[in-house]
Amino acid sequence: MAPPSNIDINNNGAPQNCGVLPPQCSQLLDPEEFRRQGHQVINFIADYYARMGDYPVHPSVNPGFLRGQLPADAPSRPEPDAFGAALQVVRDLILPGLTHWQSARHFAHFPASSSTVGALGEALTAGINVVPFTWAASPAATELEMVVVDWLGKALHLPDSLMFCGGGGGTLLGTTCEAILCALVAARDRKLADIGSRRIGDLVVYCSDQTHFAFRKAAHIAGIHRDNCREIPTCRDDMFALSPAELHAAMQADVDTGLVPLFLCATVGTTQTTAVDPIRELCTVAAAYGAWVHVDAAYAGSALVCPEFRHVIDGAEAVDSFSMNAHKWLLANNDCCALWVRKPSLLVAALGTEQELILKDAAAEGHDVVDYMDWSVTLTRRFRALKLWLVLRCYGVEGLRAHIRAHVRMAASFESMVKDDARFELTAPRQFALVCFRLRLPEKLRGEKVANELNRRLLEEVNASGSGPYMSSAKVGGVYMLRCAVGSTLTEERHVHEAWKVVQDRAASLLREIEITYCADAK
Repeated sequence: MAPPSNIDINNNGAPQNCGVLPPQCSQLLDPEEFRRQGHQVINFIADYYARMGDYPVHPSVNPGFLRGQLPADAPSRPEPDAFGAALQVVRDLILPGLTHWQSARHFAHFPASSSTVGALGEALTAGINVVPFTWAASPAATELEMVVVDWLGKALHLPDSLMFCGGGGGTLLGTTCEAILCALVAARDRKLADIGSRRIGDLVVYCSDQTHFAFRKAAHIAGIHRDNCREIPTCRDDMFALSPAELHAAMQADVDTGLVPLFLCATVGTTQTTAVDPIRELCTVAAAYGAWVHVDAAYAGSALVCPEFRHVIDGAEAVDSFSMNAHKWLLANNDCCALWVRKPSLLVAALGTEQELILKDAAAEGHDVVDYMDWSVTLTRRFRALKLWLVLRCYGVEGLRAHIRAHVRMAASFESMVKDDARFELTAPRQFALVCFRLRLPEKLRGEKVANELNRRLLEEVNASGSGPYMSSAKVGGVYMLRCAVGSTLTEERHVHEAWKVVQDRAASLLREIEITYCADAK
């Protein structure tokens, strides 16, 4: 019996015509309609990439600018060619209000790198739309993820102990915060199994004052008291790296007061200056106190595909977990954070469930299969491995190395231009593709506060230049600095030179203004 197509129920329970045909299942996944709309989307995105330079990198808009231009309620029924009309709204209203992270002139943040293969991998993943929460739910998805995290781990020169091939294992998550949280929960449960669950309030976690706030957020979610998160100060003389001696002193002080060192989050490539913590020495300190060591290499982990950067993780064979974002600088598009652990059983013990599953597969009986729902916070998860596998297959490790090295060369070029201009100074050593710099204070003026205000104004002037560049700032050790992070897939050498010309021009204008003001005050 065919289902009714256009009836409703009135208040008396009797059917009545509603005048609107509900969508049929066959129409919602119609191959030909998908083909037509898919061509529209691909053409739209291709045009966007081609015309990226027409947009200011960062929009000049006020809060509420978009909400005031869109209807307050969703449409009750679709308009003719609703999809085409919606794309027009994206083009006319939404794109002008975005920060264009893929712009060749975006130097403000670490990259959210895109590639055509990464974008198409996202589309393929969305179209297939499987839910690989267990092996049985999507066997090929689970096994491809196991293969691809080993591929990536080998490409990054990670120790075998972190990969499936060496007794460890990896998974693909959405973000670094999620990766840190998973590792922290595993460390917490391992420690509480030894000392008793009632002592959770005695657990202490450690990081430097340069560690990303994602760590503190993860610690809070994991139930660590806010007062038990130790931020150890760093200094410029040590290139803002975490000192093993300072870590040892902090851990020993906590032990002396009856507290329990639990977890160290070391960083390779901090957000503010790309500082690199000494992994080997920190692991030695942490091991003496039985603390878990996690390495957050969200940004700089991608650079490990290049052998010349392998030394920054010397000693990594002793870490308990390691994470990096392939979506930051390795062309995998957003939502692709890789986490490796030395002992996957600890993740499963902390995050697994003993709930009897509805779906079982007889083929899995007697096999030690991986159910990735037991490796992360979420149960429902995306088939991220397909996208990353495509990127690795289509660009190859050598292609990824060339991509990283091109950005490092461009950053080195920007660094040289800063060095060659006596009005400027570098404020932190360049290690990857981030240059931290500032405008020197004229000799007539004195004081860090004045210097910081001068550079704050310089950044405002640079970012107000309309066509770009778009840069960001950091304040480290009391010093306000500008950050130029080279990493957009579209960035070329000319964009770097153009950015420096804008910085120089705005600096010259500010210095002239200061000179005029100083002369007027002197009279």
